[in-house]
Amino acid sequence: MSVLEVDGVTIERGGLPIVREATLAAEAGSVTVLLGANGAGKTTLLEGISGAVKVSAGQIRLAGRRIEGVRPWRRARGGLAHVEQNRTVFREMSTEDNLRAACRSDAAVEEVFELFPELGRQRQAPAGLLSGGEQQMLVLGRALAGAPKVLLIDEMSLGLAPIVVERLADAVAGLARSGVAVLLVEQFAALALSVADHAYVLAKGAVVFDGDREQLLGDEELLRRLYLGDAVRRPA
Repeated sequence: MSVLEVDGVTIERGGLPIVREATLAAEAGSVTVLLGANGAGKTTLLEGISGAVKVSAGQIRLAGRRIEGVRPWRRARGGLAHVEQNRTVFREMSTEDNLRAACRSDAAVEEVFELFPELGRQRQAPAGLLSGGEQQMLVLGRALAGAPKVLLIDEMSLGLAPIVVERLADAVAGLARSGVAVLLVEQFAALALSVADHAYVLAKGAVVFDGDREQLLGDEELLRRLYLGDAVRRPA
């Protein structure tokens, strides 16, 4: 079942279309990846879904309810969480208090520490002293503390060591198995596809590929063309 449905969405910046009539869906219990070259419009599309930027046309449905005109905090209350690129944490607050800022439930906080034992070992440490990987875990954990239906993740591997990225990828796959619908934007196609169930590719703001990961993994030439943004038509 598709918990998140994006239908014909166009997003403009400065009067120019950055995302053009994009259509995609994310299902509960699965990881959906959105690939594309730098500047393809991936981050802008996630921002349109979460409400950080305005959608010019099209529809967005969360659990069957249209939300493109709903304020971001109401989308969050409805079960939509957005983990952005910049790994923003409250640097002076402890790791635990960062989590409690998102959710006051003791059980939810302890679930995050169970998912990321690295954070549990530093629960009283100021978040600003955590490593980049630990801060990414904290941002993910803070989003999860609100028990989202849909989790949007933008470039979780940015600037992190490969061993940390693998740890995060495993965690994302585990979240999907728990029933969350994950929509992942990731610069490293191989990493994204290693945990993906379904894949989309965005080129010049338009969705040019929609299919399962095996179609991309099994055709290196197709992946190269799509990822570099050379394709202009959706493959048959």
